[in-house]
Amino acid sequence: MIESTFSTQDLPRADRWPSWYDFGIRSHLPTLIRTEHQDDFQGTMRVLDLGPVQVSSLTYSPLHVVRTPRLIRQSDPGVLQFAVHRQGLIGVAQHGRETVLAPRGQAFWDTSRPFTAWADADRGGVAGCTILQVQRELLPFRSQDLAPLVAVGLPQHGGFGALLSRHLAELAGNAAQYTTADAVRLATITADLFAALCAHELEALDALPPETHRQALQAQIHEFIRQRLGDPALSPGAIAAAHRISTRRLYKIFQDQGLTVADWIRRCRLERCRHDLADPRLHRRPVHAIAARWGFTDAANFSRAFRAAYGLPPGEYRSLHHLGERREREQEQERKPERESTSTVQALTTTP
Repeated sequence: MIESTFSTQDLPRADRWPSWYDFGIRSHLPTLIRTEHQDDFQGTMRVLDLGPVQVSSLTYSPLHVVRTPRLIRQSDPGVLQFAVHRQGLIGVAQHGRETVLAPRGQAFWDTSRPFTAWADADRGGVAGCTILQVQRELLPFRSQDLAPLVAVGLPQHGGFGALLSRHLAELAGNAAQYTTADAVRLATITADLFAALCAHELEALDALPPETHRQALQAQIHEFIRQRLGDPALSPGAIAAAHRISTRRLYKIFQDQGLTVADWIRRCRLERCRHDLADPRLHRRPVHAIAARWGFTDAANFSRAFRAAYGLPPGEYRSLHHLGERREREQEQERKPERESTSTVQALTTTP
């Protein structure tokens, strides 16, 4: 397992703050953290360790963080921290600049330089963010090259910012599924996306190594396709033109993945259709309408492709999936009176 988790939920009240603090210091880096909520602190952490790259999903009561010169001298792992805001208010200051992150806002800072950060939330609530921690040696930039970008709000809509944010959300959401064997590949992809974001903001894409540039371009193309799966006219020519590359180069990028462009588009469309067919909120929507929503204009071709991919026609898949859900609900309802009866007996036998 390469994921570590922590929650204050089941701890005694007096242990919540010190335990969260200790876990945070050990899993990230030494900082001074203060909070006015030690008596009622709430916090969670999920940390995905990929070696030189780490992705963390955190929630916490309002607090204030300081990384001092003394702490840097004592421990300097040489990492950059990139944050994607999720809830509450989050701010960071470094190099004489301070930025407050809006919802889904993004910023990064250099942990080898002093910085301060803070988080606030509505009364009784928590703030939350996703933190990417990257070894600086993985990036083709010096610290002074990146200095203009630290503690600056980065674009989060479109481009590499949105691409990296989506990638981190998927990593954090699926962390329990990864194995140690996945770590190197995931770390490389993640570092390359972060490097591409920095290069884009610095207008220095030519500084990226060829492999990093290729990985970033591949991720951009994948995201471009995902956003346009419902367009029946989506084609290799349109994809190549949007990214200012030749169709020959586009085919080579997908050939390296062992797929054709058309195969990858069809696979993504089928997965979206499968998801919609399993969604009980869409049970009244005709199968052909779901297929058309994701770019399948021929119902017969869609049915054949779906059966080849999942072993069942789409209508049968939907029926079996919903039948399974109904049975689970019915079994849960049958178990509910038994649990209530058991609880009543236990209460009676333990009542003095």
